[in-house]
Amino acid sequence: MKRFNPAYSFLYILWIVLFVIAPLVLIVYQSFFDISGHLTLANYQAYFGSGTYLKMTLNSIWYALLITLLTLLISYPTAYWLNQTKNKQLWLLLIILPTWINLLLKAYAFIGILSQNGSVNHFLTFVGIGPQQLLFTNTSFIFVAAYIEIPFMILPIFNAIDELSPSFVNASRDLGATNWQTFSRVIFPLTINGVKAGVQAVFIPSLSLFMLTRLIGGNKVITLGTAIEEHFLVTQNWGMGSTIGVVLIVAMVIIMFVTGERRKKGRKGE
Repeated sequence: MKRFNPAYSFLYILWIVLFVIAPLVLIVYQSFFDISGHLTLANYQAYFGSGTYLKMTLNSIWYALLITLLTLLISYPTAYWLNQTKNKQLWLLLIILPTWINLLLKAYAFIGILSQNGSVNHFLTFVGIGPQQLLFTNTSFIFVAAYIEIPFMILPIFNAIDELSPSFVNASRDLGATNWQTFSRVIFPLTINGVKAGVQAVFIPSLSLFMLTRLIGGNKVITLGTAIEEHFLVTQNWGMGSTIGVVLIVAMVIIMFVTGERRKKGRKGE
């Protein structure tokens, strides 16, 4: 048996303290100061007492929900199909490859594709429909965000389906279940943990998107991430920006709790 090296534990704890706990503490600490540096609760009062901030919060949740649902509708059938293919690891690699490209480069690529002189409008003109305003719309923002997040939804679902024992599916079909009954009562319930992990990986980042709201949404889509960027880089009100960050962190924790795996306690005597 290999002896445990305490140095590994020390490095891990040091990393967590410096890059996870310390930033969170600083954000919470900064949220109690106004723009003049005075200790106050005015930031939280302004946030929860402002209809603008509350509407912004609802918009962030709504757009994150739409992006997550669209991503899930595309990713689950794709992950299921990948598991049925012969070279599934190769296909999975091709799906993951776009995540290696910088997000800014992908955003600018879509600007070129969806712009008035882009390839999509060229095709629409060719078929007789004519150019359309595709860029700087809510639809384009949701579409591009879903495209970027799809690999993060596919991967956990793919792993969950890959780990599913074929004996459960065969037993269901031997007992006379239809394909839909097999999917809804056997496959999906047994792979729900992969779906939950995918929802976490997509919904949580979607709450704080700000680059795509500017480049693709044209600032027509306002989210919490956009507000944080404005307060830190434009108005220089770090206290209010930190307050919104704290609210965003709390929302993320709630999502992780709701979608987290719950272990059922065994009955006594087992």
